[in-house]
Amino acid sequence: VQLQAYGGGVVQAGDSLTLSCKASGINFRLYTMKWYRQVPGKQRESVAMITANHTTDYEDSVKGRFTISRNNVRNTVKLQMNSLKPEDTAVYYCQTKVWREYWGQGTQVTVSS
Repeated sequence: VQLQAYGGGVVQAGDSLTLSCKASGINFRLYTMKWYRQVPGKQRESVAMITANHTTDYEDSVKGRFTISRNNVRNTVKLQMNSLKPEDTAVYYCQTKVWREYWGQGTQVTVSS
């Protein structure tokens, strides 16, 4: 199982950014996909999730600003991030659990004020 996350960058507050994660080695359509983020010195936190039947859930601070989606043909999950804030600065990881957890390599998002 491999997860490749990409799309991070440096943006200004109020800008938008889309993260993508491509999965391989699994029957992608069957599994819940999640995005997490982590800042140095803090625990990794769940940001958004999308189930196999496309049910979504979000961490409170990103509700209304972030949208998670999946493409079961391309085996990708995306995180559309709008109205970005400096506190969204973090390394973002995609994750899934098959028989154990699998993580992407992380992509840095930096939001300047």
